[in-house]
Amino acid sequence: MKKPTPAPRSGSGRVAVVPMLLVFCLAYVLGLVSNATFLNNILSPLLMPAPRLPATTEAVPCILPPLPPPEPTPPPPPPPTPSSSPERRRMESDGAMHNMNDEELLWRASMVPRITSTPKHGIVPKVAFLFLVRGDVPLRPLWDKFFEGHEGLYSIYVHTSPDYTGSPPPDSPFYGRIIPSQRTSWGNINLMDAERRLLGNALLDVANARFALLSESCIPILGFPALYAYLTGANTSFVDSFDRRDGRARHRQFFADRNISLAQWRKGAQWFEMDRALALEVASDETYYGPVFRNGKHGVRNLEEHYPMTLASLLGWGARNANRTVTYSDWRHPVGQHPKTHNSSDVTVELFQEMRRGYGDCYYNGVVAEVCAVFARKFKPEALHALLDLAPKLFASG
Repeated sequence: MKKPTPAPRSGSGRVAVVPMLLVFCLAYVLGLVSNATFLNNILSPLLMPAPRLPATTEAVPCILPPLPPPEPTPPPPPPPTPSSSPERRRMESDGAMHNMNDEELLWRASMVPRITSTPKHGIVPKVAFLFLVRGDVPLRPLWDKFFEGHEGLYSIYVHTSPDYTGSPPPDSPFYGRIIPSQRTSWGNINLMDAERRLLGNALLDVANARFALLSESCIPILGFPALYAYLTGANTSFVDSFDRRDGRARHRQFFADRNISLAQWRKGAQWFEMDRALALEVASDETYYGPVFRNGKHGVRNLEEHYPMTLASLLGWGARNANRTVTYSDWRHPVGQHPKTHNSSDVTVELFQEMRRGYGDCYYNGVVAEVCAVFARKFKPEALHALLDLAPKLFASG
């Protein structure tokens, strides 16, 4: 067999290139064969023309699995609801303390809404209990029972000695209810300052509709629902305002020279209960209180027994005041210049029935009433246990 004649070489570089091209082509073909599956399954669909969308408005379903729905946004935490918990009382108690002086306080308290109609949601009227005390409220546990379960229908304000550093427990409605206070002394005009200070603080709450001044020896002699209905349902204030012989002896020419005649001069029990209109007059009075009663040049003491009563006379309150107090004191058995003080042996159901009737017939909203008093004084601290034992019967009327 004749051997093939080798091709003539033009140079060494050409001979080296041809074998390399043959090796490359062989590797390429082997690669295509070994990757046929990849070409058929993956590459071919990608090289095919895109499918034509149908002429409908319906969306073509996606072949990919749906994404999981996004996590819902958690709702904001609900606002705290009213409760009788210590924390709630602690929050409410923040309003009892402030840094206003008397002038600023009474100025703010004197502001009244110009729109007479109440908001659509309405305002639930509250009774403001104003405690004028020297330190602690020794009969507080009885009051705690009285207030229990009636949150939102009352407010408490306590005026005490600025030296007092005690505090009721956090679970008491008295917790944190001490207002900025100043020193007081019996018979001094600073007692009337304290009463106006209590009224001023209570007037800052527009829901307070009735205002009852109480001492540390006072107790309620009706259950809360009955007492609340009695006060909020009254169309008068309850302020002793009488032209009495013992009161006339304290009238001076000083008062006559300042347009307060003897015929207008009044005297009565210090422990008042009044509506918001009269409370505003007492707290905002600039005509008589500062220039006249607080002047000091008249030399008269115990003006807390004269100022609110005489002011009601000067304002012509007339039928808008019942001219009686709803706080019973036993003056039939006085001790010096003070009414009788009751101890534990006096605490009976019969005593409270007698106290509720008062000293005889009284009028409530123009008709003779069976109940003339809803508070009573004076009870010693040692009477507390007897009062607590009797509390279920004492408050049963409510």
